[in-house]
Amino acid sequence: MVSDPLLQPFQLKHLKLKNRIMITSHEPAYPEDGMPKDRYRAYHVERAKAGVALTMTAGSASVSRDSPPVFNNILAWKDEVVGYMKRLTDECHEHGCAVMIQLTHLGRRTRWDKADWLPVVSAGYEREPAHRAFPKAAEDWDITRIIKDYADAAERMQAAGLDGIELEAYGHLIDQFISPVTNALDAPYGGTLENRMRFAFDVLKAIRKRCGETFIVGVRYTADERIPGGTDAADGLEISKRFKDSGLVDFLNVIRGRIDTDPGLTDVIPIQGMRNAPHLDFAGEIRKATDFPTFHAAKVPDVATARFAIAEGKVDMIGMTRAHITDPHLVQKIIEKREDDIRPCVGANYCLDRIYQGGMALCIHNAATGREMTMPQTISKAETRKRVTIVGTGPAGLEAARVAGERGHDVTVFEAADKPGGQIRLTSLQERRREMISIVDWRMAQCEKLGVKFQFNTFAEATDVLATNPDEVIIATGGLPHTDVLEHGNDLVVSAWDIIAGDVKPGQNVLIYDDAGDHAGLQAADLISEAGSKVEIMTPDRSFAPEVMAMNLVPYMRRLQTRDVTFTVTWKLLAAERSGNLLKATLGSDYGDYQKQRDFDQIVVNHGTLPLDDLYIELKPQSTNLGEVDYEALSTGKLQAVSSNPDGQFRLFRIGDAVAARNTHAAIFDALRLVKDL
Repeated sequence: MVSDPLLQPFQLKHLKLKNRIMITSHEPAYPEDGMPKDRYRAYHVERAKAGVALTMTAGSASVSRDSPPVFNNILAWKDEVVGYMKRLTDECHEHGCAVMIQLTHLGRRTRWDKADWLPVVSAGYEREPAHRAFPKAAEDWDITRIIKDYADAAERMQAAGLDGIELEAYGHLIDQFISPVTNALDAPYGGTLENRMRFAFDVLKAIRKRCGETFIVGVRYTADERIPGGTDAADGLEISKRFKDSGLVDFLNVIRGRIDTDPGLTDVIPIQGMRNAPHLDFAGEIRKATDFPTFHAAKVPDVATARFAIAEGKVDMIGMTRAHITDPHLVQKIIEKREDDIRPCVGANYCLDRIYQGGMALCIHNAATGREMTMPQTISKAETRKRVTIVGTGPAGLEAARVAGERGHDVTVFEAADKPGGQIRLTSLQERRREMISIVDWRMAQCEKLGVKFQFNTFAEATDVLATNPDEVIIATGGLPHTDVLEHGNDLVVSAWDIIAGDVKPGQNVLIYDDAGDHAGLQAADLISEAGSKVEIMTPDRSFAPEVMAMNLVPYMRRLQTRDVTFTVTWKLLAAERSGNLLKATLGSDYGDYQKQRDFDQIVVNHGTLPLDDLYIELKPQSTNLGEVDYEALSTGKLQAVSSNPDGQFRLFRIGDAVAARNTHAAIFDALRLVKDL
């Protein structure tokens, strides 16, 4: 008998789910032409074969032409979707994994200038702040056709062999009818709660009529909007009971909050520095009051939290969605009692933030996710054991060491500092971002198991590298802050790193010139303003911190807006000079030929890094490839075969910021795709 609560089966209607862990509906934005083709399928199958009980596709699949995706969603209103979904479902079923899909009409949560340029429709006239489109209020013929569209889409999914569907009723059209904040209609679809829920029940009835009573249908819905005038927890309990009592719904998937603004979305789907599972107890109250199958997911990043949720009867199925983006083999490792090998989700939210900026979901420290067709989630052993020498233990160097170790190579790593981590160690000094250190800690633990040898407090020189008699040398030395960006006065400024590391104390009236737009500038602003100082964040761009992205920006703004912090866009720092005890900053603009001067007592520059590449340049003449990388091979997952120097002693590569200032994911991807074939 299996004693682990997470590994107990759960009976949902006629469907027996083999354990209590699910991947909730989400859209990784991998469709091609609106269809879940090979990349999409491979992503879900990778997780299915590792033991997850239920994977939910789409977040959400569009049921109507006038519900155009604002990022790359599945188009469930097209008949051709059936074949693609059938192939995905059949392959997941081969591994004992159930498959469902989330269907929706976005309502006002989209834009009129997408796809066919059709008007946005909602239950009222107010625009959604996040997407800014003013909707038309739904007419009777809109309601009739959209209900039919839902039934058509559900029938397509049934034809594809899916185990069930879930209707999206938080922030999208169904919820826009239910919420008194967004419903401005008169009866029969507006006014009382009964009228506001009528659209949801009409959709459910149409689906049941088309698909029958045995097809599993659930609803993921807002049970407490947590805003003035919206549905509150008491309303949510009544809504939950009405869904159950209708006989039209087979499970409830509980959401708390609203997603129509970036802060609201971030509270619904918390990121690093925010409390784990903040809505779990609330979901448990719904389950207790309804005694009905209840699902839930919201920052459940670790096995202990998930196990608690099931053991305490909070929910019947617990969603570990971002955790599976990070480690698709999570369930398999639980079964094999290898929980310490699970790659931890650090809540960086690189996955979702990329989606909301029009990219595809990528994990900040698992570069194989979303690339399952070309990048391995499990590293195979090499046929020939080699001596691999790596310099640097930032994310690039540690990933290179881990992958080389998995390949079975003899790996030596040099590090100038006394601890590993590079820029990540700096980042994690701030309490709100301390979870980032798990990127380092997990790799160090894996490397120790693999026998990787580390030499800390060693500023490696060419002689140190050559003494290891290497076959392969990988330079992952990162970069140093680039502050030499002014016409004059570069010696008067400090870097954002200086502030974050605590090497320089904050001034009282500080200019942060942020031309990189990444976390470092905002982290420095947070630390300086926390000390009670006045801070001005200036950028030559039209918006500030574009690399931080929407949901990650929220915690910064919640802190900075309570302090003496201002933001200035479209101005650039040209020069600095001493003016008594102050620094006089000369400012200019790309928008016109004009200047102005301002006084500060400290100027902080955040302008990325310059590669620390002296060792790489020194070693190049002694390498067989002279440091050259075959980009075609690198991009297509093929072997590196450049050999331009027959007198060379080893192959030489550099990765991460030792090449150019980028980000953590780029550094790790560099390492994975290069070292996986060494």
